[in-house]
Amino acid sequence: MAERNAASDTPRLEFRIGINVGDIVMQDDDIFGDGVNIAARLESIADPGGIWVSQRVQEDAAGKTGMRFDDLGERELKNIARPVRVYSVGWGGAPPAARASPSLSVPVKPSVAVMPFVNMSGDPEQEYFADGLVEDLITDLSKMPGFFVIARNSTFAYKGHPVDIRKVAKELGVRYVLEGSVRRAANRVRINGQLIEGTSGNHVWAEKFEVPSKIFSICRIV
Repeated sequence: MAERNAASDTPRLEFRIGINVGDIVMQDDDIFGDGVNIAARLESIADPGGIWVSQRVQEDAAGKTGMRFDDLGERELKNIARPVRVYSVGWGGAPPAARASPSLSVPVKPSVAVMPFVNMSGDPEQEYFADGLVEDLITDLSKMPGFFVIARNSTFAYKGHPVDIRKVAKELGVRYVLEGSVRRAANRVRINGQLIEGTSGNHVWAEKFEVPSKIFSICRIV
């Protein structure tokens, strides 16, 4: 898939894989339990194109395959009681710290990655609003002909982590990165947005939008 993506400027498919070993519960053609939940959480935070596994998988597979397991430390996973030690899977060579970050070729047509907006208010409800706003932006931009937009799953992998915009643009293979924040102050909701050129890190555009919180509440209910 990486070779296909590098050789084409058509929309790319970026897969993530999370693997865990554990007991599961099967019911009505579905599966439940921490065994599958941990695998799902690992998949959601894995690097685009990456395979992340739990320590139980690493212990079972270490020394039995030609794969390399790079220790990423313990991670707090959503709805999982205890931290899980996580490993990324590689195929020979040096560990990630000794390698240059992989980069994707930038498509010929305009390309952008919309990063998760930061919730500046500390209100959990604003978090949902910020995520929904980003999803809407990605959807609307994707409808523009001749425009390459990175999928939500790829950009949300950076959520909650400090990022270097130039590194993000290089890793995702885009020319521009859109980032922003949402803040509720008094009776108004303020949205800030910045469009940044990925190679230089320079701001191409920035704007601030404010709406009464009453309008925001009505939109949220709708």
